Amino acid sequence: MINKKNLLLLSLVTASVGVQAKKEKSNENQQPNVVIIYGDDVGYADVGVYGSKLIPTPNIDRMANEGIVFTDGHCTASTCTPSRFSMLTGICGFRYNANILPPGAPLLIPTNITTLPKVFQQAGYATACIGKWHLGLGSKGHKVDYNAEVAPGPNEIGFDYSYILPSTNDRVPCVYLENHKVEGLKKNDPLYIGRKKSDVEGHDNTQYPDGKVNPEAMTYYKSMYGHNNSVINGIGRIGYQSGGKSALWNDEDMSDVFVAKAKKYIKKHKKKPFFLYYAAQNIHVPRTPHKRFQGTTTLGYRGDSMVEFDWVVGEILKTLKENGLDENTIVIFSSDNGPVFNDGYDDGCTVKTSTKEVDRGHDPTGVYTGGKYRIQEGGTRVPFIIRWPGKIKPAKSNALVSQIDFLKSFATYLNVDIPSREAKDSRDMRATFLGEAKENAPYIVEEAPGNQTALRRGAWKYIPNHKRGKRVSHAALYNVKNDPSEKNNLIEQFPSIAKEMENLLLNIKR
Repeated sequence: MINKKNLLLLSLVTASVGVQAKKEKSNENQQPNVVIIYGDDVGYADVGVYGSKLIPTPNIDRMANEGIVFTDGHCTASTCTPSRFSMLTGICGFRYNANILPPGAPLLIPTNITTLPKVFQQAGYATACIGKWHLGLGSKGHKVDYNAEVAPGPNEIGFDYSYILPSTNDRVPCVYLENHKVEGLKKNDPLYIGRKKSDVEGHDNTQYPDGKVNPEAMTYYKSMYGHNNSVINGIGRIGYQSGGKSALWNDEDMSDVFVAKAKKYIKKHKKKPFFLYYAAQNIHVPRTPHKRFQGTTTLGYRGDSMVEFDWVVGEILKTLKENGLDENTIVIFSSDNGPVFNDGYDDGCTVKTSTKEVDRGHDPTGVYTGGKYRIQEGGTRVPFIIRWPGKIKPAKSNALVSQIDFLKSFATYLNVDIPSREAKDSRDMRATFLGEAKENAPYIVEEAPGNQTALRRGAWKYIPNHKRGKRVSHAALYNVKNDPSEKNNLIEQFPSIAKEMENLLLNIKR
């Protein structure tokens, strides 16, 4: 028989157990979520906190004020495919001949190696890729059939869920791919793509105007060079497409579509640690900001697209907060390479070449020289912000850091073992990334098209001889701290430093 005293004791014990269970339940998601927001062609000074005066970026700036702003943060290459490859594999792009992929290219990342999403999977995370892919799909030697299962792709290299542009927004196919299927594609509207027009000829389904034959079909804006194959939504693309009209994307709605998918994913996975790789199409060409963003800057579609991208960042941060995840999520903001104005479309930039660096008073590389496609600092020095409220103290860091080190850093943090021969170019920089130290990466390799490479070590930058066609560029040594625009070649004054860095670069490449 239970007396009153025992009943009271039983009640206290039950209450204590209930509190402990509640506490344990609230601790289920102690590992931090990780979100990488990856811009496309976003320059160092396209963001307010890095010096932009003509493009308002209040959401990115707020993120910066609440986290670490790296002033010497780098992607690995001055073009998209190799940078994405290196960030996800911890391997320099030149080791796999990673260049900008054309339409129909096979998957570049081997499915049997360690990748960044696989690290998170091993640590018990859900993983997702939303946005631009541009790392190839399908197997080498086999043409992808977009009317069936499209694989291998993001899901085979570690992402549980993927919703992507199969290539990039200026290339065919102009459809979304959810996991292994083209979204919305009807059976009576088969989709075919190819690099040449002959690849898609002979099919009875919808043919799109050929920009070379019918330039008047490019009604959104004209091609200046290269983007004049299949004209879809009034925009000339690289490559040819036949069919797939039932599944076509709307260029101006692209950010809205990706943000909606990201919000849905975050809400669905808020009770379990997740890794979300959000790869924006902003501000890559063709720049097609939604009408509500058009005219928000004096810089045409490029500036307006950056304002749209800032909105994207704000929406993701707001969603994390609304779902109680703000304090327990590491958010990283960066870009795949430096900026470019004219990149094949007459989209409102007053600049008519791909190398000029200022448009209407806006210099997207700031004090640095170069940009997309180039080996100078502006090609790989990009916005690089890490925010983790309550864990990372707001600060500005001058440490030399690279995206290639994400893999080993997160693997170490999450106690995931990496085989010794994998992710060979990635290093554990977690103390610097978390603001616990200001240690530089021992060195970083910078890449550019034409097998160009450069080596950064501290303030020194070494660029070896390069031959591109008939043009030869001679070796150079710069102190980018004192000479950020790389105007003064110091190789004759400091030959021993140049030789030491030359040997180090050669050893790395071997």
